[in-house]
Amino acid sequence: MTIIQVPRPPKKAMNPDRDINCLLRAQVEHLQHAERRLPLQYRSSIYTHAIRTEGEAAEYIQEVTDAIHKAHADAAVKREKRAGRAKKGRSKPKTKGRKTGRAK
Repeated sequence: MTIIQVPRPPKKAMNPDRDINCLLRAQVEHLQHAERRLPLQYRSSIYTHAIRTEGEAAEYIQEVTDAIHKAHADAAVKREKRAGRAKKGRSKPKTKGRKTGRAK
């Protein structure tokens, strides 16, 4: 496999005090839309319309991304617990349909 050298980004590439651009604003809006779908306990308390700098946007993006990962991890644990209880409680599979050989 060929190794591709990637140059380091210049130091001015990330400036936490610089105003956000349209691309970063769009990312914040998309994450806000995703955040609305989360249960209340995972939502941030950051008011997105007040985000004006790259640093504020980075903080919001990190917080929402972590919340999404946490919500998915908690849901997976809950599904595993439910699946474990269902397997323990069932001794033999239920049959569907009517009994054959009815008495007349």
